[in-house]
Amino acid sequence: MSKALRIGILGMTHDHVWDVLRHAHEVADMQIVAAADPSEELRTAATNAGIKKVFADYLELLNKTELDAVLVMGDNMTGVDAAIAAAKRGLHIMTEKPMASTYAGALAMYQAAKSAGVVMMVNWPFAWRADVQHAIALTKRGKVGNVFSVNYRAAHCGPRELGCSPHFVGWLYDPTLNGAGAFMDYCCYGAALDCMLVGMPSRVTAVAGRLRKTDLPAEDNAVMIMQHQNAISTSTASWTQIGHMTSYEPIIYGDKGTLKASQGKLYFSDAENDLGVQVRVPKIAPGYRHALEHFVAVIRQEVPLLELCSGEVALMAQEVLEAGLISANTNMTVSLPLPPHAMVRGG
Repeated sequence: MSKALRIGILGMTHDHVWDVLRHAHEVADMQIVAAADPSEELRTAATNAGIKKVFADYLELLNKTELDAVLVMGDNMTGVDAAIAAAKRGLHIMTEKPMASTYAGALAMYQAAKSAGVVMMVNWPFAWRADVQHAIALTKRGKVGNVFSVNYRAAHCGPRELGCSPHFVGWLYDPTLNGAGAFMDYCCYGAALDCMLVGMPSRVTAVAGRLRKTDLPAEDNAVMIMQHQNAISTSTASWTQIGHMTSYEPIIYGDKGTLKASQGKLYFSDAENDLGVQVRVPKIAPGYRHALEHFVAVIRQEVPLLELCSGEVALMAQEVLEAGLISANTNMTVSLPLPPHAMVRGG
C-alpha cells in the first residue's frame, strides 16, 4: 500500500479525538480527510484543526468520501452502528475503549469487522505507556511466573471536574450512551488487562454506587472482582478520588514476583528484593508510540496489532463488563460465558 491512507472520523464527542489529531502530523503517508458529527461546534473545531471536509451525518461522509479507514470517536452506543457501516464498506476501524456500550453491540462490531476482513483496533490509552508495555512484555516472558492476580484502579475527581468537554461529559454521564457511568468508563481497563494476561474469568462479582455525585444518573464508584480457576483479579473505578496518587497503576502478581507500573516507572519485587527495585524501561519502538501511529502501521502490515488493542481482547472485556453490571444490579455473582437470554440490555 504505497498511497497515503485516507482516514475519516465518525463522531467527535469523545475528547480523545483531540489527542489523536495532535499526533496526526507525526504519522507519514496518512491524511485525515473528513470528519462527521451532528454538532456544529465540533464541525467548526474540526475545520480549525485542518480537516477540509466536514459532515453532520457519518453516513453522508461514508457515501461521499473516498476512505481507507475510520476513527470512531463518538459515544459508546452510536459508535456501534458507525463501525458496522464502515466495516460493510471495507474500511479499517479504530474505536475508543471499551468498544461499545453493551456486549451485544461489541459482538456485532467484531463480527462485522471479521466478515469484512478489516482491522478492528480498540484504543486503550494506557497501551501507549512505556512502563505498561514493558510490564506486559516481561509478564509474557515469565518474569513474575504464573500470574494469579491482576489489579488495576482508574480514578480521578470526575469528568466534569477534570475539565472534560460538555460534549464528552454529556454522554459519559448517560447510562444509555455510555453503558453505565464510572464502571464502564474505568473498570474496562482492568477487565481488558486481566483478560489479556489470564483469559476469561469464570465468575464476576461487582458493586457500584453513587457515593458523592448525587446529581448524576449513573454510578460514580465501582469495584469488579474477576475469578478464574487459578487467579482472582480486581478492577476499580472512581469519579470521586482527590488526586491521582493511587490511580493508573497496574499491578501484576505472579508466583515468582510482582510488577507495578507507576507514573512512567516500573518496579519489580521477588524473594531477593522484598520491597522492590526499579526496572529499566526501554524506549517505545516506532509503530507503538501512540494510537494513530499504531493503527496506520498495522494497516500497512509494518507491525502486528498489539494484543491489548485487539478486537478479541476488547470483546472479552465487554462480556466481563456486562456480567459485572448484571452482578451490580442483582447483588449476585454472575457466571461466564453469559447465556444469550442474560444479555437483556440490547445493542
